[in-house]
Amino acid sequence: MLRSCQPFLRDLGLEMTFAEDGGPRVLVGKVPVCFLEREANELRRGRRTVTKAIVEEYIREQIELLHSTGRVRGTLPLTVLKVLASQACHGAIKFNDSLSREECCRLVESLSACQLPFQCAHGRPSMLPLADLDHLDTEPQDPPKPNLMKLRRMYRAWKLFGKP
Repeated sequence: MLRSCQPFLRDLGLEMTFAEDGGPRVLVGKVPVCFLEREANELRRGRRTVTKAIVEEYIREQIELLHSTGRVRGTLPLTVLKVLASQACHGAIKFNDSLSREECCRLVESLSACQLPFQCAHGRPSMLPLADLDHLDTEPQDPPKPNLMKLRRMYRAWKLFGKP
């Protein structure tokens, strides 16, 4: 079954050969570049290798797709999308990163062209409102007046019960 989707997988950057003895082994020769970049990022952070797990998930995903739909062509595989989403988040601007005014303007301009500008590639919120300008009063108001009745009651209670 996997042999039939081999040309499609090759187009997506995964080259493999099958064991000559006809066994269930698959030898992977090349993987998509994004898998290697993810591997390098993980190793740089002192984490364990991930390439084998990603390739296995990728192949399983394609087999399931072939089994359920009878073909593998379609959108970009979910495994590749997850790796790309992870890379996008790792390279993103984070809280506390310093940005110049120009960088801020370019960022807002770029976000305005996005379909989902308020979330990261994983779907998590990527920005947070600091103030709701629609609800800010434009004219200064007098400070609130103290509630004299409440203060009087609190004073009486303190006088009765608060002294040792």
